[in-house]
Amino acid sequence: MLHHLPATPETILWGHLDPAAAPVLRIRPGDSVRIDTLSGGPRNLPGEGSPHRPLDSHRAVMAAQKPDLGPHMLTGPVYVEGAEPGDRLIVEVEAVDFAQDWGWSAIEPGFGLFPDLAPAYESLVVPIDAARGTARLPWGPEVALAPFFGILAVTPSQGRVSSVPPGVFGGNVDNRAFRQGARISFPVQVPGALFLAGDGHALQGDGEICDTALETALNGRFRFELEKGTAPEAPEIEIGEAIITMGFAADLDTATGQAASRLLDWICAHTGLTRREAYRHASMLADLSITQVVNGQKGVHCRLDRRSLSGARGA
Repeated sequence: MLHHLPATPETILWGHLDPAAAPVLRIRPGDSVRIDTLSGGPRNLPGEGSPHRPLDSHRAVMAAQKPDLGPHMLTGPVYVEGAEPGDRLIVEVEAVDFAQDWGWSAIEPGFGLFPDLAPAYESLVVPIDAARGTARLPWGPEVALAPFFGILAVTPSQGRVSSVPPGVFGGNVDNRAFRQGARISFPVQVPGALFLAGDGHALQGDGEICDTALETALNGRFRFELEKGTAPEAPEIEIGEAIITMGFAADLDTATGQAASRLLDWICAHTGLTRREAYRHASMLADLSITQVVNGQKGVHCRLDRRSLSGARGA
């Protein structure tokens, strides 16, 4: 079954995830949902005289709500029937579409990798050509867009939390692989999983060094599957022939160790290799990348082409 979840004042959590939030949609495993999302606050809207216009739904949410704990507008939560802590929720990103013809990018004193570089808050509006899949940057270049969701999450169990730091529940991961064609496994934290989506990006490099990328409103279609009792330690991404594991910590060393260790776990679970053999295999064939450095909890991801294990013992 295909459902539609629009972005409205009744379906948006602005700045937080909350296990006490009432579900706005209930679905069954195997269902798909088109989820509409919004991006940015009043400071990020096109100014007077701009050819670009905010979505009516965006204006309605800003008129009805204020941000609480964080800046991100999250659509949901979606309750998945039968999902319980310890289960694996698999979310397939079936489609990603632009919801508007503009994006924004902001710098702000005290934020980003170079917090002293911005003398004042400055938000740029960047036109988006969805038909061509390009954007013209204010300083000249035309760039190809690669849209993805910065936030896909199950709700954590520890009470209301800010939308800013990512964690084992997902959240503000800002991983460019959260795009069309990805299958993302989440460890269910609370009954029903309480899935949310938001923080659309039109384009971002690994690291997101100035605290924002090219942010925009996206609509996505997601298919939900459930595996009982097989929760991963943290989100895992399958896209194309790649498996991607992730780590989140206050420092990059710890996050790196988590991401790499979780890849070794995956190799050992899917082959007959020992952990030492998996260690060597990953050193030869896996790639570590910095996901983002600006969300409080830093992110690192480890990518392996699964075809590299063809012929491995037990594979």
